[in-house]
Amino acid sequence: MASKIYYIPATNDRLEKNVAIYCRVSTNEKEQLYSLSSQISALTRAVANVNQWRLADIFIDIGSAKRNAPRREFERLLKECEAHNISVVLTKSISRFGRDTVDTLSAINRLKKAGVRLIFEDEDLDTDKIDSNLMISVMESFAQAETESRSDNIRMGLAMRAATGTSGLYKRKLYEYTKNKDGELVIDEEQAKIVRDIFRWYLDGASVLGVIKKLSDAGIPSPTGKEKWNKRMIETMLKNQKYTGTVTLLDSATQEYQYQMKECISPIITESEFRAVQEEKAKRSNIVTDNDGTHRSSKKYSSKKKN
Repeated sequence: MASKIYYIPATNDRLEKNVAIYCRVSTNEKEQLYSLSSQISALTRAVANVNQWRLADIFIDIGSAKRNAPRREFERLLKECEAHNISVVLTKSISRFGRDTVDTLSAINRLKKAGVRLIFEDEDLDTDKIDSNLMISVMESFAQAETESRSDNIRMGLAMRAATGTSGLYKRKLYEYTKNKDGELVIDEEQAKIVRDIFRWYLDGASVLGVIKKLSDAGIPSPTGKEKWNKRMIETMLKNQKYTGTVTLLDSATQEYQYQMKECISPIITESEFRAVQEEKAKRSNIVTDNDGTHRSSKKYSSKKKN
């Protein structure tokens, strides 16, 4: 009996993989669009040179350099990868793929979880050929440095604006002042009278609670609109140098720098009145310094007159 020969077709061990190209330019200016065209052409040729690759889609973002600007195509790419519709992502460079290291690192982690291969052409980085954990570790160190640099730049910007008198913090609104159409702080005379009364009452001997009682008796609502004032409000007012027209900016976290602008706004009280109140506050404080060091005094201030 003759033997039968069966034809068994060869199996394709290397299945065709869907490849996506991602390109980004920061603006839609002519030079940038030319760069975009070059990116697409070069990456398309790269895909065509690999037999098992099939170009599935091209994702393009234009004008997305700002950190918070949406990158719709980038997000669409990540979702397609997470849906397992894409096996390989090819992009020109790390700088084109992510706007900063933190952005890039986040995307790499998402692609890694989806099992997607990522290739940066310019840097010759391929997550299939190198230790992706090592690459992520290196990029994390860059991310940390970049975050610190950004924080330093923000601090430097704040300091520069403070030093040149252009900081908006100098013109931050507070009670007794209102802003005119030019954004300048101007005195609200009705409220300013209340501040002057508070300073005067305190210098005349009234305690903070005594000042609150006077305000309550006069039916004057607090800055928040409540019927009764609290001690913190009065104490904050009495130590606010801004009422003299002088504004001080201080880094409360580090105490590293301090900027002061005199005659920044129209004064409600005089410098001498402000200093007199600070001296009076110090006298009334039950913190004393003597031969025994600094400690609390057993005596407390009383606004009641002694016979």
